[in-house]
Amino acid sequence: MMLRHFVNQCAAAASRPNTCVGRCAVRFFSAHSTATPLADCLGWTVKPVGDALGAELLDVDLATAGQKEYDAIKEALLAYQVVFFREQDTFTPAAHRALAEFFGPLQTHPAYPSVENFPEITILENDADNPSLIEKWHTDMTFMPQPPLGSILHGLIIPDGGRGDTEFLSMAAAYDDLDEDLKVKLRTLTAEHSFEYGFQESLAQPGGRERLAQALADNPPVQHPVVRAHPDSGRHTLFVNCLFTTRVLGMDDAESKELLEFLYDHMLKDKFRYSFKWRPNSVAFWDNRITQHLSLIHI
Repeated sequence: MMLRHFVNQCAAAASRPNTCVGRCAVRFFSAHSTATPLADCLGWTVKPVGDALGAELLDVDLATAGQKEYDAIKEALLAYQVVFFREQDTFTPAAHRALAEFFGPLQTHPAYPSVENFPEITILENDADNPSLIEKWHTDMTFMPQPPLGSILHGLIIPDGGRGDTEFLSMAAAYDDLDEDLKVKLRTLTAEHSFEYGFQESLAQPGGRERLAQALADNPPVQHPVVRAHPDSGRHTLFVNCLFTTRVLGMDDAESKELLEFLYDHMLKDKFRYSFKWRPNSVAFWDNRITQHLSLIHI
């Protein structure tokens, strides 16, 4: 069986104001609100799917979406952290790119192939002869100084029986659940993130270092706060992941390892997670600033 996804990643951009749709007035809502007045105005059904994050947006045609639909998607993404769409069989690469461009400049990936004439859309394709080498929880591309705002994944060919499902974690809910004293400590800490660390399996393959030589040169280790404030909602989120985070600065190796392992275990509580079951032509759009994800690729 084959798992083939097209993913495109949008970098952070200056916040765009929400616009009015017809007679519906835009309302500003709190960081924890799940209000979606713009989606309501468009006649969409917003179906929450997880306790901490996630909603399906029904009655949406991404192929014909424009400014008012993009505003509603942005609103729902802020409210639910990851949003899902079904039956998007006419969602072309051009429409994929247009949706992502609304949120900011597009980000290419240094390690994966892309769609012809659409370098911003990465192809993730795995089967028995081409298995995935990355099966760890992560936030996309934290090895960069400014990781992408989000990722938009269009599933084309999907394995049967749940193989290829994607799980998501709310890093805001995981942070909120910590003891107050630990929250205070974490907000003072910085961690290192590394492309080389995250792609060590690919680099270990025959010819891997040669194939990824430019990516290695372009992506030296970077530092990010262990806790970040979401730029739109203001919610505090954990910003370490077991794929790209190498260590917490200012700690010895044992202390850093102990803290990171505690946080990674804490994040995996069921109350912070949701598993999305792919069907052909489903689309997932997650906020990379507040979530982690893992593809369950057992092909």
